[in-house]
Amino acid sequence: MIRKNLVHLLVALAAMSSCTLGSAGAEDFDIAAATLAEPNQTTREVSTRDVRRSLADGSAIVVDTRTPAEFSAGHIPGARMLASASADPVETVARLAGGDRSTALILYCNGPFCQASRRLGDRLSAAGFTNVRRYQLGMPVWRALGGPTEIDVAGFLRVHGLDRTAVFVDARSPEDFARGSLPGARSLPVEAFIAGEIRQPPLPEDDFNTRVVLFGRDARQARELAEALGKRPWHNVSYVGETFEALRAAVR
Repeated sequence: MIRKNLVHLLVALAAMSSCTLGSAGAEDFDIAAATLAEPNQTTREVSTRDVRRSLADGSAIVVDTRTPAEFSAGHIPGARMLASASADPVETVARLAGGDRSTALILYCNGPFCQASRRLGDRLSAAGFTNVRRYQLGMPVWRALGGPTEIDVAGFLRVHGLDRTAVFVDARSPEDFARGSLPGARSLPVEAFIAGEIRQPPLPEDDFNTRVVLFGRDARQARELAEALGKRPWHNVSYVGETFEALRAAVR
């Protein structure tokens, strides 16, 4: 069953990436509702749609079970970080839940073959948590399905300093951009892009896996552009969850 579900998922993702999803491809397979259907689960799985709904209505605490460095480099917006690599994750989750072990929790990590979320789910169940679920498809599928990814200032600084292939995009107005932006940034005003006034964003078309990092006047504006680009082929897009002024001060 797990292999069949994963094959369906990969077929649908491949079809989406080539823009040919149809009856001959995924056979009405609802990719947003997919799970791995892993055997012998201690904790149930949830789909991408379930995660989106839980974040929107606050019905569950979404926990990123990866390392703090991985969280900093890009996470699901609204997810909570495990405090540190050395802290007891069960105690950390208990604090996030306010001590209530019946609190709804959704755990995720780095995709189908990452076991961090499953291991923590097993530990939480053994510790008496009664409503633990896993988004086992994790960050790779979240990104592939156009989910926005948030990067913090520390992660931005690391990318800005080390990744010479990354593209940095300023979502603010042309007037704000002209008054000064970050070194090497490209201008893509979010309002004009969404209105269709900009047909071709200043992004590479020879490698849609190029890392693209967006920033704006604030996190809301940057996320707005990230969600708009989520409907385009670039699938390694993150936005900075801070104000432009805070980011510029950190870069300086």
